[in-house]
Amino acid sequence: MLRLVVPIAALLCGIALLLLGTGLLNTLLALRGSAEGFSDQTLGLLGSAYFAGFILGTWLCPRLIRRMGHVRAFTFLAAAEAACVLIHLLWMLPGVWLLLRVMTGVALVGIYTVIESWLNTQAPPERRGQVFACYMAINLGSLALAQQLLNWDSPLNFTLFVIAAMLVVLAVMPVSATRLSQPVITDTPALSLRRLWEAAPVACAGALLSGLGMGGFWGLGAVYATRMGMDTAQIAGFVSLVIVAGALAQWPMGRLSDSIDRRRALVIIAGSAALGGLLMAALGPFGLWLLVGAVVFGAGSFSVYPAVVAHLIDHLHQEDILSGNAALLMLHGVGAAIGPALAGVLMSVTPVALPLFFTLMFALCALYAGWQLRAGRDRIVDGAAHQVPMVRTSTAVLEMMLEDAGGDDAAATADAMSEQAAPKQAAPDTDTDTDTDTDTDTDTDTDTDSDVTGRPQP
Repeated sequence: MLRLVVPIAALLCGIALLLLGTGLLNTLLALRGSAEGFSDQTLGLLGSAYFAGFILGTWLCPRLIRRMGHVRAFTFLAAAEAACVLIHLLWMLPGVWLLLRVMTGVALVGIYTVIESWLNTQAPPERRGQVFACYMAINLGSLALAQQLLNWDSPLNFTLFVIAAMLVVLAVMPVSATRLSQPVITDTPALSLRRLWEAAPVACAGALLSGLGMGGFWGLGAVYATRMGMDTAQIAGFVSLVIVAGALAQWPMGRLSDSIDRRRALVIIAGSAALGGLLMAALGPFGLWLLVGAVVFGAGSFSVYPAVVAHLIDHLHQEDILSGNAALLMLHGVGAAIGPALAGVLMSVTPVALPLFFTLMFALCALYAGWQLRAGRDRIVDGAAHQVPMVRTSTAVLEMMLEDAGGDDAAATADAMSEQAAPKQAAPDTDTDTDTDTDTDTDTDTDTDSDVTGRPQP
């Protein structure tokens, strides 16, 4: 494992530092905005603006990276994010913060694309699954650890903003020093929503509803803890606990998902997230008892999106998996952009509306999966997938994820795509800007459906 990690240590170190700063900022803004008198509706819109930037960045950043090169693009985007962090201190106005959140979302998805596309080419095809697991562990671990930095100083002071900006700037150092060859960014066309729905309606509904629920948590979870009377240290523990519980539960939830009908597994997983939201609503007024609900909610909610991804892979031909997952990622992003704004409106009536919003979204996901379960045995195309722990990042991570999620056939597909891109391998950064938009159309039509479940039926 050490020999695998050492060559990419600079990339992993860079993303860890950046997510420490970003994770700190996301919670800090909710706390500082609440202290400055921003309404819950406004705070919800700030969360929505961040995820809207994510969606926008998915379209803008690949061309930017192709033009500038990976190192310069990473530096450019990290500098933009660091500047955004500090500008929050200069103008504490809702309109300014909304614009800054959009810009931060664009910058972060671009940075994700840089790192993930780089990891794709540096990891040997047979070890790509291990690299993916390590990357996701660093992702979740950094976000959880970032919350503890809130204990450094009061959100009312400038210190935490400076620390967040410093961490983002420090992330540039290991990445800019790397001598790794730079890959080529390839566009992943998205499958149409109509075809996506026809192939896997449960996956579509699950992605949208989990996006709504998780967007609400990332945008307003810390605000809810504030409304329940928690101090800064307790809020940091609350958010960290949700993330850690979510990370640790993904492995047993994944085993459950792979061993029974995936729709039945989604009923259990999404149902546990709904139960967690209900416990948070009931236990919120009782101080630290809220943490019980946080554990249950985190364990279920973080496992819903990986389950719907695996369910989608079950129902697509190998040549459609990457484009299908790109469309699913976009659908989840739309939900995450709407969720905080909608939850903020509800929360302005009563703070308890936020965990009840979580309960509603995940309960709807569980109910729809249960309703679809009545249709009979699940129809698996080209073999069953394996659920892997993951969070929503960029489309570039999908190829790496397929090593574990789609089995040997998916790995072969990913390898073939890598071979197609190999002749176009980019040289290390030069001062000459070259904009190359090369489209490679591969039209392969294979109609080989197999009605195989791939796992025991209950």
